[in-house]
Amino acid sequence: MYDDILVPTDGSQAAERAIDHALDIAKTYGATLHALYVVDTSIYTSLDAGADVVIDALEREGEVATKHILDAAEEAGVDADAEVTTGTAYRSIRDYIESHDIDLVVMGTHGRTGLSHYLLGSVTERVVRTSPIPVLTVRMEEEEEDEDETDEVADAEDARTA
Repeated sequence: MYDDILVPTDGSQAAERAIDHALDIAKTYGATLHALYVVDTSIYTSLDAGADVVIDALEREGEVATKHILDAAEEAGVDADAEVTTGTAYRSIRDYIESHDIDLVVMGTHGRTGLSHYLLGSVTERVVRTSPIPVLTVRMEEEEEDEDETDEVADAEDARTA
């Protein structure tokens, strides 16, 4: 039923929750797990001072996040590969689905609603709405969500002072 499963990651706890589900499904069906990290360059322009430095740092973060998935797959006895790419996140995920003949996407979601959802948008929602294949979403627990939001604020503050 599933030969190739994609687990996009941004290194967040929401994405982390999806990894176990993706590994379990891949192991059950003998599928290959694909880890994908997209550096969303749509928010940076070539005019932004220091954009290259930020993009390089995010690419390194992507290497760490996808290596984590490769290590977990190896430990679980699941074939896996990984890619770090740049572009608009949901479009890059859709492109990867088509170019790698993916059968299932497993993604984490923060489960944000209201103003927070409107302001931050949702890559997961866009993938769900536009994907030609099934997308399994894995929601974070509330206490994990609170911790993740605290981490995101700290990361943003660190980026401003760097």
